Amino acid sequence: MRFITYEYAGQSALGLLAASGQHIIPLEAGERRYLGDVKLPSTMLALIEQGDSALERVQAIAVKSANDPDTSLLLQLNQVRLLAPIPRPLKNIFCIGKNYAEHAMEFDQTANPDVAIPKYPVIFTKAPTTVIGPGAGIKSHSQITQALDYEVELAVIIGKRGSYIKPEEAMDYIFGYTILNDITARDLQKHHLQWFRGKSLDTSAPMGPYIAHKCLIPDPGNLTVSLTVNGETRQHASTADFIFTIPTLISTISAGITLEAGDIISTGTPAGVGAARKPPQFLRAGDVLELTISGLGTLSNTVID
Repeated sequence: MRFITYEYAGQSALGLLAASGQHIIPLEAGERRYLGDVKLPSTMLALIEQGDSALERVQAIAVKSANDPDTSLLLQLNQVRLLAPIPRPLKNIFCIGKNYAEHAMEFDQTANPDVAIPKYPVIFTKAPTTVIGPGAGIKSHSQITQALDYEVELAVIIGKRGSYIKPEEAMDYIFGYTILNDITARDLQKHHLQWFRGKSLDTSAPMGPYIAHKCLIPDPGNLTVSLTVNGETRQHASTADFIFTIPTLISTISAGITLEAGDIISTGTPAGVGAARKPPQFLRAGDVLELTISGLGTLSNTVID
């Protein structure tokens, strides 16, 4: 199941991406047609929080829709505006810095892995107001930064509340996965030492295009991750290169900090960021970014003034 938040006729709603990849199954209309009543919530956060009872109804809608010769229920993708799957997280996004060895070394500008590679996960956060959806404009914020950079990342969506989660139990706490672009103002990141300001400018967390339920991603530790700017490949790696695995990240963050349904953990970016290129290549208005992760589709956004 691939969960979508979209806007249609001026209203936001939840849907599933149909098997064709070109249509959306509206969940509310699907419930009415196939199940006779409406029990599912209207937001992604509430649906995730409902847990298994919601998933059972969604699965029933998906199966009945796939076998229904009447396709009048379906919406074409070009009829709607896709929003971020979780348009407004309840709290800050948990982010991981330096989780790929090559990126850690390019970031610290050293060839010595003993110096660059962290011993413990580097954890920071991005404000909820950073989130935008597919196709939305990434503001250049040229008044305050001349060093806007990109970072393709696999984002983990937490499915249920937990604290002091053991690594061997961590995958049970996942709802699904999506793509996140950790847009960063490198000059602000450097000036303020703490990364929050440089990572939390408005529109600096494009997310989407959907959440793939974890059943569709059986091995999140072996996904191809890539990013292009204006068609040029800048980042290309595998999550197999993680320094800290997803269970380790969930266990570390939840040790003393309660994770809740709908929380987002962005797992870090591979080498190839603009700041590390020689000379550095930062984003400018008009640049088109396309981020792709195996099984999660492609997230596209354009930088605007």
